Parts: sequence; C-alpha cells; structure tokens
Amino acid sequence: MNANVATINRYSCFAQAMHWLIALVIFGMFALGLSFDSVPRGTKTWWVNIHTTVGLVLFAFVLFRLFYRIGHKPPPPPQGTSDFIRKAGAASHHLMYLFLIVIPIVGVVAYVWHARVFDFGLFKIDFQVANAKSVYEPAEDLHKYLVFTFMGLVALHFLASLWHHFIKKDGMLWRMIPGGK
Repeated sequence: MNANVATINRYSCFAQAMHWLIALVIFGMFALGLSFDSVPRGTKTWWVNIHTTVGLVLFAFVLFRLFYRIGHKPPPPPQGTSDFIRKAGAASHHLMYLFLIVIPIVGVVAYVWHARVFDFGLFKIDFQVANAKSVYEPAEDLHKYLVFTFMGLVALHFLASLWHHFIKKDGMLWRMIPGGK
C-alpha cells in the first residue's frame, strides 16, 4: 500500500450514505425492470407503477445529491493521481449524473404516453394523455438503451474502483467506503 494512503481525504458520511443508497436503489430498479417480461400479466401494471414511483423518488434523491455535491466539493484524490485519472473520473461522474437525470425523464414520457396513471397509494395523478404508441414505444426503447448503457458505465466505475484498490493501491476506494480507513 502506498504511503499516502494514510492521508486519504474521505467523503462525508452523508455523501457516502447517499452514494450507497442510490446505488442500492438503482440495482433494485434494474432488477425489477428486467423482470417485467416474466411477471404475471395481471400484476404487470402494479409492478410498473412501483418501478415508476420508486424511480421518481430515486430521481429526487439524485437531484438532492447533485445539489449537495455542487455545494460540497468532493475530497481531493490521493497525492500522485495523474491529470488523466482526475479528468476521466470527473467526466465519468458527470456522465453518470447525466444518465441519472435523463433516464427517469424518458421513463416518465413512456409512462404518461402509455396512458398510465401515477398511483401513489394515497392519491393519483392522471395527466389525461391519450395512449400514443408512436410516443411510448420509442420512449420505452430509449429508456432501456439508456439504462443498459448506464449500467455499463457503472460496471466501468466499479472496475476502476477495483483497479485503484488492488492494482494502484492508492486508497481511492477508501474515500467512499463507510467505516473505512
């Protein structure tokens, strides 16, 4: 392990909690979305509504975390981190935020133009939009393509964290691990 690992500046406990909460919900949403073709037809509307409702809550968390991040600079990377790694890391994080904003917007377009009603349990929101297959089908397809592309980016993010931890041994991963060094 590098000597400068002992001086790693860590993300705040709040930033760590938001990161891992959002990651957990994303993986749950991804698994649920993948299961839509295998859920019983009679329950599919209910599951799609759950997916959409949780997606809207996730969207709110992402916006909150984005505004938090704007007001709270991330800790500096470990000493000796190259400019390329800094720029690649910043670019990948910006791209992930972009996906986390665009994906739910496209999903809501597909949901609304499928003439679905937002059912939040205590109340419902019906935009009275007519079923428009010419809108919702391409929106659903785009939503799926964006999600798969995003999950590929998440996989690269994960692999980069492993590379930092096991190959570079620079302590980068410890910045976001709760209870870490």
